[in-house]
Amino acid sequence: MKLRPTATTVALLLFLLLASSSLRAAMAGSAFCDSKCRVRCSKAGRHDDCLKYCGICCAQCNCVPSGTAGNKNECPCYRDKTTGQGARKRPKCP
Repeated sequence: MKLRPTATTVALLLFLLLASSSLRAAMAGSAFCDSKCRVRCSKAGRHDDCLKYCGICCAQCNCVPSGTAGNKNECPCYRDKTTGQGARKRPKCP
C-alpha cells in the first residue's frame, strides 16, 4: 500500500519551505544596518534584543540614530515606530 501525499500536506510543506527561506533572508540584514546597530547597541543591557529590533527598524527606515542612546530626532521614522496601540503603545526602536 503506497501513501500518497494530499494537496494539504504538499501545500503545508511548500509553505514551510518558503517561510524558512524568507526568514533567513530577513535575519541576514545589510552591512549598513549591521554596523550601525552594532554601535547603537554596544552598551545595551539586552544586547541581542537591541540588535534584533534595531535591525528591523533600520531595514524599514534606512537609518539609525548616531550614538548609543538618544539622538532619535536624526531619524524620524526610527523614532516614531511603536509596538502597539493605546496603553501598551511603546517605542519599538532602541
